[in-house]
Amino acid sequence: MKVPYSLDVDYNACKHEGARSFCQLIPAALRDFAAIKFTVIYPKGAILFLEGQEARGVFVLCQGEVKLSISSREGKKLIIRIVQTGEILGLIAALAGSPYEATAEAIYPCETAFVRRDDFLRLITKYPQASQIVAKQISSQYQATYEQLRTVGLSASVHKKLARLLLSWSGGMEETRDGAMIRLSLTHEELAEFIGTTRETVTRILSEFRHRHLIELHGSTLTIPSRAALETFVGA
Repeated sequence: MKVPYSLDVDYNACKHEGARSFCQLIPAALRDFAAIKFTVIYPKGAILFLEGQEARGVFVLCQGEVKLSISSREGKKLIIRIVQTGEILGLIAALAGSPYEATAEAIYPCETAFVRRDDFLRLITKYPQASQIVAKQISSQYQATYEQLRTVGLSASVHKKLARLLLSWSGGMEETRDGAMIRLSLTHEELAEFIGTTRETVTRILSEFRHRHLIELHGSTLTIPSRAALETFVGA
């Protein structure tokens, strides 16, 4: 079915795979899930929820990418991570009954399955498999958050922070003969918000990396010709 924002949505079947995805629930649980979810399409730049807002439920990301960010009272923003297809947004807040810890914003047009908090809690109480998926997601989100803290807090320089970030994104990518390729969906401003610096600094460092042949940039595609060379730079 064709819907706004150039998304192709099939409401009768979920094609996303993986043990952490709600799409892998047993048929009975899937039927219950289908009965309580609300499919919502968000355009690029739309806010799913705000940091500090009361957690009214969870959002299962069916398609697209969403960035999670936190802000200081002075307005400084830090992006925590990028949420990928199959993940559940607002999970910790919904379980704890606390406000959302971060702001969720669509990087691309997104399809989500929204489930009210009370319905979600009943679902994971009724089906142990759903609880296991939730536990795996919590573990994965915990590890991703600590990896981001390691990138931002333990690197000695902004150059190494950015290099670590690119290495972490390329870690799961299959390397081609040209190297590890990353679809760079973020602007230089957003990259800066990932590592706590300015847009101008990110632009300058990316240029330096290109001159050192540590990366190649072609439109929105960033290629790391040699992860080993970039790792050596980080360890230097």
